[in-house]
Amino acid sequence: MQKNSNRMNRIDEELKKEISNIISYELKDPNLTGMISVTKVDTTPDLRFARVYVSMINAKSNKGNLARLKKCSGFIRSEVARRVNLRITPELIFIFDESLEYGSRIDSILENITKDLKKNKNKNDEDNENKDEE
Repeated sequence: MQKNSNRMNRIDEELKKEISNIISYELKDPNLTGMISVTKVDTTPDLRFARVYVSMINAKSNKGNLARLKKCSGFIRSEVARRVNLRITPELIFIFDESLEYGSRIDSILENITKDLKKNKNKNDEDNENKDEE
């Protein structure tokens, strides 16, 4: 079982690299906006399907970009078939990866908490100084 999962990990990584290159350098769709990066590829054990998780930065429309990628999936799949030596080239299913947005939202929340804690600490320090003077 372990050997098979190592093989699947290698296949996933190879697909991720190639799909990323194809999206970045081969796709000529002018309607794709912003920077699109492949964050993860998850292939089924029978190699029939591969879920391709993509994140987008500075995109005009994430849904629009995702629809365009789905439209181009046939081209991307044929390019993958040429570059990666697999008996079966999986059908690509593009999924928007929200983990970057989720992470940045958590960062901003933590930043706000840190600011509030500093404000409260400074206010408490001032209040303590005023009590000492009285």
